Amino acid sequence: METALLLRPLIPFEPAMNDKRNLIAQWAFDTRPLLLRFHLWLEDVEVERAQDGPVSAVTFTPRGIARCLAMTSAATALGTRLFGDFGAGAGKDKVTYNQFKKSADAISAYAMSEGLWSLTRTLPENHAIMVSLGEGLMPKAGETPEMGANPLLGFGRVYARPEVAKTVDRRVRRLLNEPGHTFEQFHGWLKNRGITLWGAAVDTLECTSRFAEGKATGPMTVLHLFDSPLKMARPYESYIGCLTVPRRVTAAAEAASVLLDYRTPRKQVVECIEKAYPGIHRENIHVWTLRGKSRETRLRPLWDEWTALGVNLVDDGWKTPSGIAVFTDSGTYAPTFLVGSFAANGQTHVFLCDGYAASAEAMQAASLCEVLDVDATMQVFSSTFELPIAAEARAMAGDGDFGGDAKMAERYRQAIRDAELSNVPLRKRVLRADDFLPEKDWSVLASVGYMCDDPYTGAPGVVQVGDGVYKVTTRLATRRASSKITFTLRLMESLEQARQVFSPLLVRFFSGVDHTRRPVKISDSGRIRNELQTMLSQALEHHGEMIRVHFDRIDPQVLPIEKQNSIRTVLEWYKREHPVWFDWLEIG
Repeated sequence: METALLLRPLIPFEPAMNDKRNLIAQWAFDTRPLLLRFHLWLEDVEVERAQDGPVSAVTFTPRGIARCLAMTSAATALGTRLFGDFGAGAGKDKVTYNQFKKSADAISAYAMSEGLWSLTRTLPENHAIMVSLGEGLMPKAGETPEMGANPLLGFGRVYARPEVAKTVDRRVRRLLNEPGHTFEQFHGWLKNRGITLWGAAVDTLECTSRFAEGKATGPMTVLHLFDSPLKMARPYESYIGCLTVPRRVTAAAEAASVLLDYRTPRKQVVECIEKAYPGIHRENIHVWTLRGKSRETRLRPLWDEWTALGVNLVDDGWKTPSGIAVFTDSGTYAPTFLVGSFAANGQTHVFLCDGYAASAEAMQAASLCEVLDVDATMQVFSSTFELPIAAEARAMAGDGDFGGDAKMAERYRQAIRDAELSNVPLRKRVLRADDFLPEKDWSVLASVGYMCDDPYTGAPGVVQVGDGVYKVTTRLATRRASSKITFTLRLMESLEQARQVFSPLLVRFFSGVDHTRRPVKISDSGRIRNELQTMLSQALEHHGEMIRVHFDRIDPQVLPIEKQNSIRTVLEWYKREHPVWFDWLEIG
């Protein structure tokens, strides 16, 4: 019986005492840009592997970059858990709750961005990392528009050595602003000049609502790095239907000449599972989907279809082999790591995922086909919840029946236009991860940092083990290799001083720090430019190197007026007192 890669017994890497010291020193040396940036001291490293050698030996990145990615995930998880006001939104009114969510997103996005900036100082000279997909702007189910305007790392954010970053950034602006300039032209120009561009799909804080409510499981930070950019031409966030099954089930379907993908009737999917696992009881087939009242319209037909087949439609409280209960209100990425078979009570069980996810999470999960023994197919949906999934798929393919509802028809036409402008394929039966990458031969390195316990792998969240000392668990995974890495990190300053290290400058300023009395550094210019793009992307207008900030575009429910006024005061001061460093800034 096959098991998912991450359910196989992990092999602890236990070097001798001298070798242990060498291991810690080696990790400290490789990750020193991150340790220095976040003022952390590395006290210990524990590594458990699903294979004999390290992940860095079989991935496309140099060893130091792979390790820096793991440390970036650890620093983001630690900083967000400590300084993102974990649990502060529980029981609060909607406006206050929403502000706590945004505060947590701001910390996580800032920490991840600073980590990427620091680690790319050691990138090969002709390499750059560009964020191709990021989650945070789109309202989720039942949310109002301002609830979607969360701080995020979005499309086109470039991290590289300065000259390479400037070159790539100029091409990104042309891709965004020049009509008719295609992704193929963008990517081809960079390749012809010897620049290697790696793409990233980022969710700096998965399960933000659970984080704000102080739930014990779920919140994590997720970064997938690809050896090429995704074929995106502009920012895109919507929903994507996705079905992820064990690869053994797909093989059984192929042997029976059955086409198994997202559009396959679930009765045939169950029959293929029974072919792949002879004798399996249907109640031992566990199907994870999002649940809840807000998903009724879109997913009720799917739930009914699975229930009628006699399988276990997973609900809150169902325990995974780790012994930790799952949740179904959010968190569509993590369950992918459990997809496969396992034994319990002397019987074979199979776990799979169905339903939909936000676009960044869907692509991240689908790219795990490169990592795990799974097969994932997808279908593009709109960002609304007006139609069941079958009708939704037809509508996004341009074949919708809206019953004479002109407004609904126009919303779907706009959703199709948005997808096409972003270069998202719409005319295929289903999509696979391959369809988002320019080359069919591609690789991915998945890096996950756990803020709280994870039911699907059993990984623990951030744990305090001493005064200012914390254990942080991360995971690196690539084709046929996975490692769980637990760092023991000591804050090199007091908790209050460390809060400033992990907080964006603008957040520090509207939280009471006097910007006129703080020593100004030339790096403030880049930091504030970066933070404006992370926190207020909807208010920015780009003209070449210039950025104009339009405060009248900011909804007060996204950023309260008093904070807007504080930021305006800070920007005006920097522009007046340091005009050379801030020559890129205009205030509308």
